[in-house]
This record gives sequence, C-alpha cells and structure tokens, in this order.
Amino acid sequence: MKYYYYWIAVFVFVIDFITKKVIEKQLAIGEQINVLGDGFFIITSHRNRGAAFGILQEQTILFITITMLVVAGIVWYLYKNRHSGKVLLLTGLGLVLGGAFGNFLDRALYGQVVDFLQFTFGSYVFPIFNLADSGIVCGVGLIMLDAILSMKNENGDSNERNKRNENEGQQPIQ
Repeated sequence: MKYYYYWIAVFVFVIDFITKKVIEKQLAIGEQINVLGDGFFIITSHRNRGAAFGILQEQTILFITITMLVVAGIVWYLYKNRHSGKVLLLTGLGLVLGGAFGNFLDRALYGQVVDFLQFTFGSYVFPIFNLADSGIVCGVGLIMLDAILSMKNENGDSNERNKRNENEGQQPIQ
C-alpha cells in the first residue's frame, strides 16, 4: 500500500482522538474503572499539563513548538526515506507521527492532554498515559530496532568476519 506510514499515523491519531473523547464524555476527572486484576490495569480520567510522566507542567507553548518541529522533521524524514524499503523505520515514524500529532492537538486546543491508561506493578503505579503516548513509544522502539538491525547488516556478524579472516590467513577481529 502506497504511503502506508501516513495511514498508520492517521490510524493512531483517530483511535487516540476517539478514546480521549470517550474518556472526556464518560468519566469525571479522577474517576476510575478497574479493568484487569486487583488494580493492575485501571482506566483513570486524568489531565496532564506537562510532558511525559507529568514533567515540565504548564509549558504548553514549549511543547507545541517542539512538537511542530518534530512533526515537520518526521514528515521530511519520511519523504526522504519513502523508497528505502525500511518497513520498520517507516512504520515507526508513522506511529510517532500519529502519536505526536494526537497529543499536539490536545495541547494546542485545550492546553492539556487527556491521559487514561494506568498500570500498577506491586506498589509501583506507572504514570498514566494515553494511546498517542503508546504510539510514540512503540514507534521509537521500531526505529531503534531498525537502527540496530541496520548496523548489524552494515557491519556484518563479527563471528562470520572472524571465520572469513581465519580462512584467509588474517588475524581475527577482537
């Protein structure tokens, strides 16, 4: 499918937008719905005026500016790499683009982001997040995986090089 990475971005944006609107309409701020286990996964209506994990509260203009630069950078990089055949990279960029735009829209329109996914691991409560954040994290993971695989392909497997060098009478690489 041509330009599939933009469709991925649109999908992440739309799903994020719909879920945030449902949370806004159905739950009061602070209201919770236990979903899984005894408090392991909870839907919690929360508003975040900061960045990830609630840092840098009330810095809306900074976040909007940074996000506009990031979105422009991603669109440029997608254009530059559109024929690269790097599915992981392009998919990751699409996920990041959709997530970044989802949170950007909230900040630009409301000065805050709707968060609602909460997980508890024993006594540790993971910071509440949303589907845009999930898209960004998964996208960054795919971009990093692409980078690791690309480095491995460019450098080759060191064990294979050592065997080749030994067969050619050269010193193995340490």
